Amino acid sequence: MPAEPEHNDKTALDSEQQLVEATVDGVQDSALTETRRNQICDAALSLFLEKGFDATTIRDICARSGVNQASIYDYIANKNDILRRLLNKLWFAQDVPTLAERLERDPDVPFEDQVAAFFQDVWTKKRQGTLLIYRSIPHLRDEDRKTMRARDETVLNALADQLRERTGLPEDDPRAEVVANMIVFLAAFAPMRDWLNRDIDDTVILKTVAAAVRAMVDQLGEKPINSDAYPSK
Repeated sequence: MPAEPEHNDKTALDSEQQLVEATVDGVQDSALTETRRNQICDAALSLFLEKGFDATTIRDICARSGVNQASIYDYIANKNDILRRLLNKLWFAQDVPTLAERLERDPDVPFEDQVAAFFQDVWTKKRQGTLLIYRSIPHLRDEDRKTMRARDETVLNALADQLRERTGLPEDDPRAEVVANMIVFLAAFAPMRDWLNRDIDDTVILKTVAAAVRAMVDQLGEKPINSDAYPSK
């Protein structure tokens, strides 16, 4: 098995930036516990995406997972605990490098290729997590929202730093954060709009969006900010 790539402190996400799962130890058999939790979470995921978090009941999850309603609480604390476990697995898991991490690790790879590879990974491997998080945000607890925000800020700040290095923008130029946020927005919201592009080849979509991002980023280094050119609020 190949060694895991090392994460540079400048861009890597904090492994502790995850949602806090409940401690549930009703069953001493760890293998059985993992199997049952996977059954429960898999069933819940399909239901959350089909019906929504609020409309899904524990009874629904038991019926689809095959786990008896009398024993389900031996494996999970409640419905919000299931949601946290799913988000940790699908959204917080560091199975897909962020764009900032890619740029730091492979600086010789063309920027446009890096962007295309990033979008391809996020739009496929993170698709379910993306759909789940945006459909379940209204039901997150306050502490979970804070964790989500902290993670997003880490991702955005690291990417903004990489964009400044690429374009030569000074630290006080806010456009790096604006463009970083746009890139993350494209990565996150595309899976909710891709039904509009079903007749277009995926490669064409990737190349088009990556080229647009490169042009947007390159323009930052060519044109200094001019606040007089924009109407004030």
